[in-house]
Amino acid sequence: MAVLVTRPYPDSESTAAVLRARGLEPLLAPVLRFEAVPLPAGFDADAAAVLVTSANALRAVEPQLKGHALSKLPLFAVGEHSATAARRAGFEKVFSADGDGAALRDLVLGHIRAKRVKAGPLLHLSGETIAHDLAAELGAHGIEVTSRIVYRMVAMDRLPEAVRTAFAAGQIEAVLHYSARSAAAFLQAARADGIEISALAVAQCCISAAVARVLREAGAARVMVAGAPNETALLSALERSA
Repeated sequence: MAVLVTRPYPDSESTAAVLRARGLEPLLAPVLRFEAVPLPAGFDADAAAVLVTSANALRAVEPQLKGHALSKLPLFAVGEHSATAARRAGFEKVFSADGDGAALRDLVLGHIRAKRVKAGPLLHLSGETIAHDLAAELGAHGIEVTSRIVYRMVAMDRLPEAVRTAFAAGQIEAVLHYSARSAAAFLQAARADGIEISALAVAQCCISAAVARVLREAGAARVMVAGAPNETALLSALERSA
């Protein structure tokens, strides 16, 4: 079974390894390219804790964290993938919501109400495009959040030639989608390549309902949604699609 992985490098490589271990054939088509945005000096002057909704945020700031006071602050991560990236980047106090943006909001609120976080604004390390406005939701509870863009994801114009050929030959049986942004980029590239019909004819396995909505609105009929917003659940959806 050939499976198309659309997530950006280097996460695409780890997913490919998992698929191979399951006896599947991965094809890689990162439809978004990562670009780090350097942080200015003094950006963490008043922060009481750090929030991250993507492992890419840690990937962006990790080169600047060596010996930096920021890594001593508590960090709240949306899921275990980003929590693992935070620990790898040097953060010592990491808390995982193991869910989505709403779960992260509730985790932060719980810690603040229990006074397990010192008083002060929270620092949200984010991408240029955000799917969940964490700052606004926490702000509604009287919590100040400073959002700092530390990376952007740039959409690729076309799919790799090997992927276009595989779609034309009917060799790809499923596509894995990890975000609404990457799903939209996949569709845009497929249209530019003239293979949208073939690309949407196969099973579309989505990490959340929001991602699935993008594919359904484009006309995909076989859309599978993960039971939880993590790769393990997404791969279970892939198994159901087979």
